[in-house]
Order: sequence, then structure tokens, then C-alpha cells
Amino acid sequence: MAAADVHCRYVAEWVAAKLRWCLAADEAVAAALREVAAGCPDQTVTYEPVA
Repeated sequence: MAAADVHCRYVAEWVAAKLRWCLAADEAVAAALREVAAGCPDQTVTYEPVA
């Protein structure tokens, strides 16, 4: 697995965890996640909300 793929998957899993548990991210974290995600056009974020 290429390093870029690892970064994309990591960001997708991080975002999924934030969404699943309704966790906030401060603006610096959100900006960093958006920056990495911009380089991951094929990565999809999937999650199931906590009931």
C-alpha cells in the first residue's frame, strides 16, 4: 500500500469516527483533514451513526 493510500484511509477512518460519535473537530484539525482529503478523490467515508 502506498503512503498516500495510507494517509487517505487514515483520514477517512478519522472522519468516520468523528461522524459516528458526533464528535467536534476544531478548525485547525478540520483544515488539516480537508487538506489531506483533497488529495484523496477516490476515498469514500462510510460510517454508521451510534443509535
